[in-house]
Amino acid sequence: MNYRVLGKTGFNVSEISLGTWQVGGRWGEPFNEKTAETIIHSAIDAGVNFIDTADVYSDGLSEAAVAKVVKSRSEEVFVATKCGRQIQPHTPEGYTPEKLAGYVEQSLKNTKLETLDLVQLHCPPTEVYTRPEIFEVFDRLKEQGKIRNLGVSVELVDEALLAMKYPNVTTVQVIFNMFRLKPSEQLFTAAKENNVGLIVRVPLASGLLTGKMSHQTTFNAEDHRAFNRHGEAFDKGETFSGVDFDLGLDAVEELKKLFPGQEPLAAWALRWVLMFPEVSTVIPGASRPEQVSSNLAAAALPALTPEQMEGVRAVYDQYIKPTVHQQW
Repeated sequence: MNYRVLGKTGFNVSEISLGTWQVGGRWGEPFNEKTAETIIHSAIDAGVNFIDTADVYSDGLSEAAVAKVVKSRSEEVFVATKCGRQIQPHTPEGYTPEKLAGYVEQSLKNTKLETLDLVQLHCPPTEVYTRPEIFEVFDRLKEQGKIRNLGVSVELVDEALLAMKYPNVTTVQVIFNMFRLKPSEQLFTAAKENNVGLIVRVPLASGLLTGKMSHQTTFNAEDHRAFNRHGEAFDKGETFSGVDFDLGLDAVEELKKLFPGQEPLAAWALRWVLMFPEVSTVIPGASRPEQVSSNLAAAALPALTPEQMEGVRAVYDQYIKPTVHQQW
C-alpha cells in the first residue's frame, strides 16, 4: 500500500481506502454487522488506514461497525464521518450550529470514540457555504476535543471552492472518475494551493465503471441505482455520476478498448484516479470482502500511458461531457 498526505490534517493515509455506504451488504439489503466487520478487517489487514462513513449510513450502524473494528486493532486507523443529511427537508434553513453540534455528539455515541478524526459536512445546499457560523461551530468542537478536523463533502466544484475559503476546512470529498472530469480543471489546483486534502468518492460511477453491467442489468427497488437516476431522492450526480445508464454502457465499451486483455476495467478506473497527484485518497465501497481485495489491487498496477490517459479524455469528451459536464 502507498500512502499520501491528507492536506492540512497531516494524516498519512492509504491512497486506496474504504467507503462504507454499503459496507453492511448490497444497496437495498438489511445491514449485516458480521459482513461489515469482515470487510473492514480485511481492508485494515491490507494496509488501509482511512475509513469513511456517515451518520446516515444504515442509521448509524455503519459508524458503529467501523469504530468497533478500529478500536479492536493495534494499527492507527483514521475514522472520517459526516453530518447534516439528517436534516429533512434538506434545506439551508435547516442547518444551524446547534443541530450540527448535536449530530457530532450522536456520532460520538454511535462510535463510542472520544474524538472523531474528521467530520465532514455531508453535501449541504450551496447557500450553507456562505454562512460562517456553520463553520465556526466546528472550531469550538475541536477546542472541546470532540473532533480533530473539519472537512466537506460536496456535489459542486463551486461549493468546494467556497468551502476552501474557511481556514478550518482541511479536506474536500468530491465525485471524480472517468465520467466526472470537471474537478481536475480548477478544484485540484485550488486544493493544492490551499493544502486541502482531496478525498475521491464514487470512483466507479456506482458500478458503471466496473465494466460488468449490461443493458439487461436490474437493481433492487431499494437500490439508489433503481430509484434515483433522475435525482428523485437526492442529487442525481450520486447515481452513475449523473450519466444516463445506457449512454454510460456505450462509453464503457469504448474504455475497455484502451485496456485490452488486461485487468478488469474497475481496477484501471481506480488506477486512473491515482494518476492525479492532488488526490489524497480514493474511497471505493465494498459489499463483500473480495471487493476490497480487487479494489486494492489497483494500487499495484503500472501507471497509465499518455495514450491511455488521452483515450479516457476522448471517450469522456465524446460520450459524457455534452450532457453532464456543466452540471457539477
